[in-house]
Amino acid sequence: MAVGLHPPRNILPIAGVRLGVAAAGIRYANRTDLTLIHLAEGSQVAGVFTRNRFCAAPVLVAQRHLADGSGVRALVINTGNANAGTGAAGLQAAEASCQVVAGQLGCAQEAVLPFSTGVIGEPVALAEKIAGVLPSCIETLAEDHWEVAAAAIMTTDTIAKACSRQLEMDGVTVTVTGMAKGSGMIRPDMATMLAYIATDAPLHGAGLQQCLQEAMERSFNRITVDGDTSTNDACILMATGQAALPPISLATDPRYGRLRDAITAVAQWLAQAVVRDGEGATKFIPIHVLGGRDAAECLQVAYRMAHSPLIKTAFFASDPNWGRLLAAIGSAGVDDLEVDGVQVWLGDTRIVRDGARDRDYDEAAGQAVMAQEEIPVRVDLGRGAAEAQIWTCDLSYDYVRINADYRS
Repeated sequence: MAVGLHPPRNILPIAGVRLGVAAAGIRYANRTDLTLIHLAEGSQVAGVFTRNRFCAAPVLVAQRHLADGSGVRALVINTGNANAGTGAAGLQAAEASCQVVAGQLGCAQEAVLPFSTGVIGEPVALAEKIAGVLPSCIETLAEDHWEVAAAAIMTTDTIAKACSRQLEMDGVTVTVTGMAKGSGMIRPDMATMLAYIATDAPLHGAGLQQCLQEAMERSFNRITVDGDTSTNDACILMATGQAALPPISLATDPRYGRLRDAITAVAQWLAQAVVRDGEGATKFIPIHVLGGRDAAECLQVAYRMAHSPLIKTAFFASDPNWGRLLAAIGSAGVDDLEVDGVQVWLGDTRIVRDGARDRDYDEAAGQAVMAQEEIPVRVDLGRGAAEAQIWTCDLSYDYVRINADYRS
């Protein structure tokens, strides 16, 4: 069950974005597994995608359609079949799916972006199955369907993930709403899942792509569940321009920073929700590394800790085995690290000082922190002013069970 995470509520519609869902039977019968997002004419769209060399067919098609520059009018998302490792047939299936949607909506095929998630390497017959239920999916299109869409894009997720933020700009209320799916195969390499964020702000051009990149670096590129990056990762930012404001096209616009921060807040909430719902997770673990010479060094140490099976299983067992933390820090590749300057905290309890056990540390205090659902870890490398934070989770019996049973 997700750690400290509740079903979506108070999700706000975005003018110019309508969502519909249907059960296409792509992998399982009677499961809502198809989502359609329809955008108002003139909407602006930016995307970031996986860097996995075996990226899925829909990723390649979506990138090609975005680069076409003719404007995006719809996104079609299926679960159950990733359409990855499927070669030329997979590319044909992704393009055919776009053609089916375009025909029903009366737009160009290049105006449709396809997305898939599910099992890798399975034969695909997406277009046929999508065509059979698309009319009913279109009938359900509505601006207030974010919550049902968030549920429809889930795979091994245990809970739907969606949130909203609002801000005032020049007396106009601007809304940002997003949804994401992800639970396993989560590791920073752009986005590490599927996520869709929309705003009614008139965010255009270079400012749109830059805003997405900056939000990613402070959110989805700071999470890890298991260190594995999917073939299908994508995050899309949509701006409908329905809010009555002049366009925001450049990062130098005084309004840009406030809008970027609101979009980043949504992205951070969704990113943390993915970790809280990590496969089999029982603990949510923010790792904050400071005192580094640069942010890259801090991230290097943080990820070495987050990817250690020994550390992750100790957190699952609520065992304050701080020796595992030191071993990971020391093997993170910071070759000139002066260990005598390192300090480590679990919550507010300092367990390591000057490279050794803190003289005032009490094992009972460490165990009290480890028994909590949320366990902050803080490391001071004592060698600079840089810092960085990531979010991860523990590794439990259920992670093995879920992934052992995934295709059955």
